[in-house]
Amino acid sequence: MKTILVTGSAGFIGSNLVLRLFKEMSEGTIVGLDNLNDYYDPTLKDYRLSEIEKAKPAGIEYEFVKGDLADKALIDGLFEKYHFDVVVNLAAQAGVRYSITNPDAYIQSNMIGFYNILEACRHSMDEVRCKKEDVNAQPSAINHQTYRGVQHLVYASSSSVYGGNKKVPFSTDDRVDNPVSLYAATKKSNELFAHCYSKLYDIPTTGLRFFTVYGPAGRPDMAYFGFTNKLLKGETIQIFNYGNCRRDFTYVDDIVEGVYRVMQGAPERKKGEDGLPIPPYAVYNIGGGQPENLLDFVNILQEELVRAGVLPADFDFEAHKKLVPMQPGDVPTTYADATALERDFGFTPKITLREGLRKFAEWYAYFYMSKD
Repeated sequence: MKTILVTGSAGFIGSNLVLRLFKEMSEGTIVGLDNLNDYYDPTLKDYRLSEIEKAKPAGIEYEFVKGDLADKALIDGLFEKYHFDVVVNLAAQAGVRYSITNPDAYIQSNMIGFYNILEACRHSMDEVRCKKEDVNAQPSAINHQTYRGVQHLVYASSSSVYGGNKKVPFSTDDRVDNPVSLYAATKKSNELFAHCYSKLYDIPTTGLRFFTVYGPAGRPDMAYFGFTNKLLKGETIQIFNYGNCRRDFTYVDDIVEGVYRVMQGAPERKKGEDGLPIPPYAVYNIGGGQPENLLDFVNILQEELVRAGVLPADFDFEAHKKLVPMQPGDVPTTYADATALERDFGFTPKITLREGLRKFAEWYAYFYMSKD
């Protein structure tokens, strides 16, 4: 039986991953951790947690823990109690623009918090432990299993690490030394930390550079969600770089599919000629593989919002959009070269942009308008 820690489990990707694990696992333990901060509307996190509770299957032990990655004592205590086999670190302070004005939050969560996870993974392998498979069994019937420590740490990086790279599509072979936001710098630092811990302590780690994730119950600070809120209020939306932006939009179910597949395949542990570990370390892009022009994106969005009844059929979209210059910390194009993920794990995204925005619009109508 596997024991899995998912941090950020009340977040957009984390909650969907827990739901996917419920479908895939017949037994085992899943622990979700989230600090439930108010960076955006907490009712969305409450909704996600309620969906998890409703979906919890028999045979799976699930526990949600409210707590912060930066709380070292809490993290160490969870690792000591549960002896995790796989850790998926999705908790982070998100948002490019927020990092420009609120850097402290990013240092605490994305740097110190990730360090605490790495340290806990390292100390999970300090000694061989035994754990009881069935604490209620008679002593003679207890099946002892040697605990070998965390066997795979999967963590969220971001396409933001590519900064202002001109070459597209972005490849994991490209240099990523020029971040244009503090958020991007923290994610690049996570990759460097992970490489060091893989090298020094032989911890298998895999970083996943997510590209513009969207879908139902997502983050309200993302463009598609923010646009919807403003259009519903009759406000004008700003389209940056005069509409000359392209994004590799990736539907959340495709992201979760990629994460789930990667969880099953930890980088191999091997020794080098110096007798030291060859770092069991990998980084992959996860993207839709098809960059979309932002103007095309918002046109499809408003069509699907009309179809779902969020906006009226005669809504004057042209009167509610304004083309403006690029904003600080942003980049004109993101586009993932995800061939390595396809090669190693057989991953290809399935959901088209229109399908994904239709699912979002239908959810939005249900969540915000069906109660009116």
